[in-house]
Amino acid sequence: MKKIILSLAILIAFVACSSISNSKTESFKVWGNCGMCKKTIEKALDAKGIKGDWNKKTKIISVTYDSLKYTNQQVHEVICASGYDTEKCKGDDNAYNNLHECCKYERRD
Repeated sequence: MKKIILSLAILIAFVACSSISNSKTESFKVWGNCGMCKKTIEKALDAKGIKGDWNKKTKIISVTYDSLKYTNQQVHEVICASGYDTEKCKGDDNAYNNLHECCKYERRD
């Protein structure tokens, strides 16, 4: 019985360590204006299992994601699909046009 418990403990520790090693955290700029932008951006990421924390003053988001499921480019594309520009892609025009007026930031070219 002790061997079974020890084996299970080792298996659980191994699985936990493998999950942690796949986690990647990065920061980059996302254009936006207000608390509603923060909610929209973070909700879009959360729907994909990506954790994000966007700072409306600095316009910098810190994201943590599973690097086996997503690339950095895919993380940017999730945000852009919600209507917000990032350093790597332009926000979807239709999504941008549907943002609340206070969320419509000055778009980059």
